[in-house]
Amino acid sequence: MAYERVVGSYSQQYAQLRDYCMELKEKNPNTTVKIEVEPPEDPDSEERKFKRIYICLGPLKDGFKAGGRDFLGLDGCFLSGPYPGQILTAVGVDPNNGIYPLAYAVVESESKDSWKWFLDCLGDDLELFRNSNFTFISDRQKGVIPAIAENFPNAEHRFCLKHIYDNMKLSWRGKFYKEMLWKCATASTIQKFDKRMEEMKNHNLEAYEWLRKIPPQHWARSHFTGRAKSNILLNNLCEVLNRQLLDGRDKPIITCLEYIREYLMKRIVNVQKVQDKCDGPLTPSTAKIFKLIVRAAAKLKVEWNGSDLYQVTCPWGDQFVVNLSERVCSCRKWELSGIPCTHAVASIWDQANNGIDTGIPESYCLPVHWLTTWKEMYKFKINPVNGPQGWKKSDVPTTIIPPKPHPQIGRPPKKRKKSAAELADEMMKSKKLTKTGKSVTCKSCKQVGHNSRGCKSKKGGGSQQAGVAGHGDAAHGSQQAGVHGSQTTQSTPQAS
Repeated sequence: MAYERVVGSYSQQYAQLRDYCMELKEKNPNTTVKIEVEPPEDPDSEERKFKRIYICLGPLKDGFKAGGRDFLGLDGCFLSGPYPGQILTAVGVDPNNGIYPLAYAVVESESKDSWKWFLDCLGDDLELFRNSNFTFISDRQKGVIPAIAENFPNAEHRFCLKHIYDNMKLSWRGKFYKEMLWKCATASTIQKFDKRMEEMKNHNLEAYEWLRKIPPQHWARSHFTGRAKSNILLNNLCEVLNRQLLDGRDKPIITCLEYIREYLMKRIVNVQKVQDKCDGPLTPSTAKIFKLIVRAAAKLKVEWNGSDLYQVTCPWGDQFVVNLSERVCSCRKWELSGIPCTHAVASIWDQANNGIDTGIPESYCLPVHWLTTWKEMYKFKINPVNGPQGWKKSDVPTTIIPPKPHPQIGRPPKKRKKSAAELADEMMKSKKLTKTGKSVTCKSCKQVGHNSRGCKSKKGGGSQQAGVAGHGDAAHGSQQAGVHGSQTTQSTPQAS
């Protein structure tokens, strides 16, 4: 009773869901909330069974658009309460390469239908159309691939490289395959990608054929477009958010949604504290990357053609062409990330040496990496809301009831289930071999399948010896009973 009073009732909060959404939209303008219920069996009934809810807070929507990066990670995680469901999330990337949560939803399950509905709501908020050039990254969850293909056919859909490697480890393990997969994925040109794939083919033809079945435009930088202004290969954006929401996933529906909103509200404040300590034209993360690029650019040789083109030669013989007016390089790294590559920085220095005013090299970074853009994203604040006692009552005549309960046996788990590959990696790191699938040999009977403690033959032999000894004691007791009848009750227990 105390827990229900503090946290809330799992069933009664569904009836207050419309009131909560009205309060949320009133306190945070431009917020989108959509509730969908199951089709009623009786149209005259005043009850509607909950199906799903979508929330995109107005401040987060405005902040994401101010960032200027059309890139989102999609993922889902389980609810661990008495009612089944999944939390779907859409997370962007801020100029400091941090997460920027945009929208979240509670749905009945992770399926094609639920993902299509979530993407439809997301498209309405971001004003996306079927021909929009947007970029998504996912873990290839159930239903998300066909949902993106149907809703946004022209969108670029990346697959998380870690999950590709996890599937690869089931057949081919070892450091070589991990390094070769990473080299193939990080190659920025098609020529370099083909060379890496040929190396894998010469080493293991089966692994090469397996990897070739996955279209490279989903996982290799050489086949990415530059629309996203990001070269991210891993979908750890959503993993970071899901870890932060772990303690709220076993709460009632409104308490869970409030836990998410409060985390997002506090996160903006924490990021602003970091921003107040920063200076310079670039964000801290981009500044570290650019510092390494500048250091490597000092070793390059540059030749100018008198116009906008530069020929850059590396110490190991590679040669690239840089066009400063179009801000592209034949290595494609500048195009993919929005940060000038080493060849571009060397060309900027050569241009300055020829008396052309170029400005600082940092100015050639795209606005998605500027400190001013980072601050612009986080100037939109999430406002707090009142408690249930201050909510306005919805005038909708029907009442939302919870879905069909799905009680779990035992205590709900907090940690996610790890795959066989992850468990194997942990075992290798701990240097302890598992006994799973191993057979033991009994030291007593030398048979396989049990140890000496559970040996049946040993127990049987002991009972047989006890029976022989007992029979002799009983006979001796009977003889004594003939002489001393009063000692029968004492002799018989000793014999047994």
